[in-house]
Amino acid sequence: MLTKKQLDLLEFIQKRMARDGVPPSFDEMKVALDLRSKSGIHRLITALEERGFIRRMAHRARAIEIVRLPEALGGEPAPAGFVPRVIEGDRPDMPPAAKELRIDAVELPLMGRIAAGVPIEAIRDGAMPVAVPGQMLSGSGNHYALEVKGDSMIEAGINDGDVVVIRETSTADNGDIVVALVEDHEATLKRFMRRGNAIALEAANPAYETRVFPEDKVKVQGRLVGLIRTY
Repeated sequence: MLTKKQLDLLEFIQKRMARDGVPPSFDEMKVALDLRSKSGIHRLITALEERGFIRRMAHRARAIEIVRLPEALGGEPAPAGFVPRVIEGDRPDMPPAAKELRIDAVELPLMGRIAAGVPIEAIRDGAMPVAVPGQMLSGSGNHYALEVKGDSMIEAGINDGDVVVIRETSTADNGDIVVALVEDHEATLKRFMRRGNAIALEAANPAYETRVFPEDKVKVQGRLVGLIRTY
């Protein structure tokens, strides 16, 4: 039996994974559930994992997998004698045939660098391609890739040197991580929040202040749908 908050969080994770192909960040979960701190999200995630609804995979950003859904979200009833348990470590290796079925690389243009910090440069016309898993692309529309420069989004799991996959769009919902063009020349990767007639571009690092602009000074260029990290 799940509490309302646990059920709300599981439903939010399910919807975001269906929409974006990746789980939401802890900050996005906190905003969605109207919690004051991420510690509450950690407790809810742990409770869902202990009950066998999700599992976390070690050493991977945003590594949450939905194992099953409760009946309230359209899942099957738990089998008789089912005892949920926490699964340690990463998912087991898939058989070779399954791995071949999942290979679906798509080449996207790498448009240059995007600042996750103080804006450094506008997006330039790119020609260098980068291969990304096809499953990472979200819905219809054009996609492109950008290399991240800076550490202002580290609490959203986005590090300096990561490559982010962006779906082109000119609109965004509160809490979305977007590529924003500020005053027609500075491009930055930040969380989008509308405040009346102003737009707040929020970092995911307490070392950086939120920047607020009149809405006509900010143009959304795309929304984050995936991330690639090289070790």
